[in-house]
Amino acid sequence: MCKESKRYSSKQFLGALFHTSKEKILLVIRLILESFRFAWSALKMNVLRTVLSLLGVTIGIFAIITVLTFVDSLESNIRDSLSFLGAGVIYVNQSPWAPDANGEYRWWDYIRRPKPSYGEFKFLEKKLNNRESIAIFSGKGNVPMKQRNNSMGDGTLFGVSYQYNRLFEFEFRNGRYFTEQEIDGGRNVAILGYTVAKSLFPNTIDPIGKTLKIKNLKYTVIGTLTKEGESFLGSTSNDEKCIIPYHSFRKLYTTGTGNKREVDSVIGLKGRAKDIGLVELENELLGLMRSRRGLKPKEKPNFAMNRPEAITNILDGLFNGLTIAGWVIGGFSILVGGFGIANIMFVSVKERTNIIGIQKALGAKNYFVLFQFLFESIFLSIIGGITGIALVVLVTFIPMGSLQVALTFQNIVIGIGVSVFIGTLSGIIPAAMAARLDPVIAIRSS
Repeated sequence: MCKESKRYSSKQFLGALFHTSKEKILLVIRLILESFRFAWSALKMNVLRTVLSLLGVTIGIFAIITVLTFVDSLESNIRDSLSFLGAGVIYVNQSPWAPDANGEYRWWDYIRRPKPSYGEFKFLEKKLNNRESIAIFSGKGNVPMKQRNNSMGDGTLFGVSYQYNRLFEFEFRNGRYFTEQEIDGGRNVAILGYTVAKSLFPNTIDPIGKTLKIKNLKYTVIGTLTKEGESFLGSTSNDEKCIIPYHSFRKLYTTGTGNKREVDSVIGLKGRAKDIGLVELENELLGLMRSRRGLKPKEKPNFAMNRPEAITNILDGLFNGLTIAGWVIGGFSILVGGFGIANIMFVSVKERTNIIGIQKALGAKNYFVLFQFLFESIFLSIIGGITGIALVVLVTFIPMGSLQVALTFQNIVIGIGVSVFIGTLSGIIPAAMAARLDPVIAIRSS
């Protein structure tokens, strides 16, 4: 009997709990709907006043989200343009890409340094353990290329070693990559970018096996690349490249005499996946290069080890500065808009004092009145925020050349979040004043 009583009591408790929770949910829904109704009434009754008051929020959200959208789009476009640098790659160059820790770029020292050589590449290829792949490559811009009556004078000629395709991804339209024998023998074979192939072979669907001339030497086409399109920076696409074996490139553009016949080259090394931050590869590379060049322990390196992160770090500082500027500019507008919403709410409390008194006399709790006005303030602010975001969407449709501008979901959430925050901040004092009104005094007011 006792067990049955306990079981029945538990059921009663759960039923009461469910009923209470249901009532609270219905109360919240009712509160939100009433707040929206009052806010909409305020909008219709005082359209000009409301629009002018919300203009500050609209302009503020528009300024902030526009800056964030452009910064994100710039960052995305620039990072895509820099994708040709590869991921997880260290480059051995004559000079660094960025200034030193003191912000100084000593170019007059760098130009006296020896350039990376093919001998150093072979040395590193043999000695380096903490690398996945290694390649040496060199490029020359504005190289004339001909195929019968067709010519192209602004292409870029690249000479590469065998593992170059492991540092950078290629997507072939037709054909294949070089064999090791073609690279080692410096054979006259070529891989053409999309623009080069279209310029030299305009009426040919598949130019594989056909020949072109570079500096009066014939090269056989063994592959063509898919179209990448114009990048934001304008000069990093593979579309304008003609790629040939490194030794074949050296025959065309060597400088110096004897054993010093070298071209301006770069050595690229891709680290292993387990080497987080490429620490092991960088340390081993530093030691081997110092050993190869006979540097004493106290001598500074006469070479540079560059990583794409150096450029992205500089860009991050620039983008952060632009973001802060956007928040500051938009913040002043939002502040003005916040005062405008607060003004609307003070007027709304004054106009509805009598209604507040009646509601409280009928049993409305303080929190009901508080949230009623607070939700109204948030609702008004969200209207201004959504209007600002809508204007940003219109801006994204404006053509801006190679810059692709897109409004992200994250920035939309930021815009709505800022609107809710401003609405809460602007409405909390008027709402608290309304909640504290004495029902007798409130009813007597006219």
